[in-house]
Amino acid sequence: MEEAKRLYTAVIEGDAKAAKETTEQALAAGIEAVKLVQEFMVPAMGEVGRRFQCGDYFVPELLLSARAMKASLELIRPLLAAGGVEPAARVVIGTVRGDLHDIGKNLVGAMLEGGGFEVIDLGSNVEPEKFAEAVREKKASIVALSALLTTTMPAMRTTVEALGKAGVRQQVKVVIGGAPVTQEYAEEIGADGYSETAAGAVALVKHVMGLKS
Repeated sequence: MEEAKRLYTAVIEGDAKAAKETTEQALAAGIEAVKLVQEFMVPAMGEVGRRFQCGDYFVPELLLSARAMKASLELIRPLLAAGGVEPAARVVIGTVRGDLHDIGKNLVGAMLEGGGFEVIDLGSNVEPEKFAEAVREKKASIVALSALLTTTMPAMRTTVEALGKAGVRQQVKVVIGGAPVTQEYAEEIGADGYSETAAGAVALVKHVMGLKS
């Protein structure tokens, strides 16, 4: 179990090499992959999010922790799939049409993966129809939209409308975020939720899905 505790520390400290090594050691010691995720990695990313919200961590630290977590997940994800362990939900995420900024989107994606969600990242400058197509193909439950510019915010509305036209709006919850985005705008375009921060996105997604935080 000492290996798993070191994994927790490695993720918090953003040490990708240590995260990978301790994951290998923990698995070799017989610790179940799902236990590593639920009892060590998810709490570690939760602590990273808490430190970010408190101002103890900043974007560089968040990115390093996300990288460490991904290094561990590369080893764990195939084992979870082989064992039939389902993710909390599937999330389709992307920066909307016309917007090439992806740091915020990447942070949210990393935090969601750390929270036990399967993330399908469509990248940046994503057409509305591509979101709808991904929802249908991947059977996603969440669509997460990011925009950093006021000029690209209208593409969020267009994307919500595209989900409706494709007949998949009722099967997904739509959450939005980005520097110029507000709760009022989320309500205006018919989104299901808004988060101001990457760390808060995990709690938001769990809330709209009716999952325990």
